[in-house]
Amino acid sequence: MAEPISRRDRLRAATVQEIKQAARRALVEQGTGGLSLRGVARDLGLTAPALYRYFPSREVLVTHLIADVYDEVCAEMTAAADAQPADDTAGRLMTVSRTFRHWALTHPAEFALLFGSPIDRAARPEAAAPPPDPDEPEDPAHEAGQRFGAIFAGLVAALYVERPFPVQADDEIEPALRDQLKAWYDTLPVPLPLGVMQVFLSCWIRLYGTVCMEAFGHLRFAVEDAEPIFEAELRSLAGLLGHAETYRRP
Repeated sequence: MAEPISRRDRLRAATVQEIKQAARRALVEQGTGGLSLRGVARDLGLTAPALYRYFPSREVLVTHLIADVYDEVCAEMTAAADAQPADDTAGRLMTVSRTFRHWALTHPAEFALLFGSPIDRAARPEAAAPPPDPDEPEDPAHEAGQRFGAIFAGLVAALYVERPFPVQADDEIEPALRDQLKAWYDTLPVPLPLGVMQVFLSCWIRLYGTVCMEAFGHLRFAVEDAEPIFEAELRSLAGLLGHAETYRRP
């Protein structure tokens, strides 16, 4: 039987949540450039040294924000997938892709945090910050990002296992790419042909690239409504994955 959480731990958890909520408000209103520990502390009526007891640097706070946002979009994509029939893997992938696009367009600041300019990992530490907590996970944002990627990768892998789609043989892949795919292969829980991994990368580049260009306004030179372009990409990717006949517009 798990031990009950102490009042002190409950209060700490509540304060951490308040800090992250205030930081997210600052992020949405001002972008990452407007986010500082002193600003968050001021918003909450705390002193900067008091805030350092929870987050020793701006970088650590941003890392936790990134992890939370990844988990948020993962939860939305997973719920959308689970609403589809369990045996309709292609349909689940289409739904997850559309959910990702919708989330990106309705959460522009959060999308920019995850997929915009890289966060400066060597950011200048703020004054009076204590050393990092040795019990803290090394990079929760990286772990959350892996969970995000695993949703798409798992569905593509399941499609291949159910009905293999055409892929290049290992010796047909450009050697410089093949060597890198082999290194990635060693990290997979289930062995797959290198060609499947290459197809997955191609699919993700096209899906992410389309969403990213729309979210950042880089398609407005041509179209005001980019949904038809996105759907055309989904239809094309369904064909690439051997499921052209399963594509249906939402």
